[in-house]
Amino acid sequence: MAKLYVARSAKLGKWAFDVGFGKHIYKVGIAEENAKALAAAGWAGEDDWKIIRQEPVEGLEEAAAIERLGRREKMIEPRLYPKLKGAEGVFRVLPEHVENHIIVGRALAGESDRLDLKLKPADFAAYLIHNATR
Repeated sequence: MAKLYVARSAKLGKWAFDVGFGKHIYKVGIAEENAKALAAAGWAGEDDWKIIRQEPVEGLEEAAAIERLGRREKMIEPRLYPKLKGAEGVFRVLPEHVENHIIVGRALAGESDRLDLKLKPADFAAYLIHNATR
């Protein structure tokens, strides 16, 4: 069964911060086999990728997931930035969008107490997977 994964690279995040994208850069894709093996091979010329979260999906192609996610978040165009070396599915995620997603989810669940949020990579991954599968 195919798995939708979200991966993160500290080195690519540092590059993105230097060019003005911010440090919250994530790769989204679908793998038929082990996603950790793909991450070990690396994307965008970096080899420090870590799979943050993965979920099984049925009937979802990688192009469709990237297109769905592209409606909400900005995908970094691989043809414009040679650093990406053709890697599709690399997204810049704004922390404000993730915070709003968590706050609205809590409010709909009836847990709308105001808590300070400290976002973690797992929160970003949950947000990306949620938006890619809807």
